[in-house]
Amino acid sequence: MKRNNFKYTHGRTCVYNINYHIIWGTKYRNKWMTVDLENEIKQILHDIASENGFTINHIEIGLDDHVHLLVSAPPKLSVTVIVKCLKGTSSFRLFRLHPELKKFYWNKEDRHIWSPSYFVESIGITNMDAVDKYIDDQRLKEQKHHEQNTSGN
Repeated sequence: MKRNNFKYTHGRTCVYNINYHIIWGTKYRNKWMTVDLENEIKQILHDIASENGFTINHIEIGLDDHVHLLVSAPPKLSVTVIVKCLKGTSSFRLFRLHPELKKFYWNKEDRHIWSPSYFVESIGITNMDAVDKYIDDQRLKEQKHHEQNTSGN
């Protein structure tokens, strides 16, 4: 598939521009996504997207307990399939690479590191720049808000 300058993707039988802003959190909002893990999580998510035929155009980790993504996908992939691939496979890979994460989740049989819910909205060409900026600014806004709340202001 080939992308052009107008953000359209040319597939074998169709031309499309399907983008999703997806957000999900860690289970119980546990804050285990440290700066040390951040790049590894991003790489794992990019790898999963590549393996499954969609792309992650933008990604950011928010306050160590949730993930913001801007995903571009072909029409044959539903958003539920995309989220299932990203959350399920990343959970499996992260537990395998970092067994210490299991301490955050006491259920021995059916451990999950991500909350079962997620937020998604579709994004058109005119909104992509705004969502890119929102994702970029999100971590800074959350850190500032957290600092204000913890300092008593």
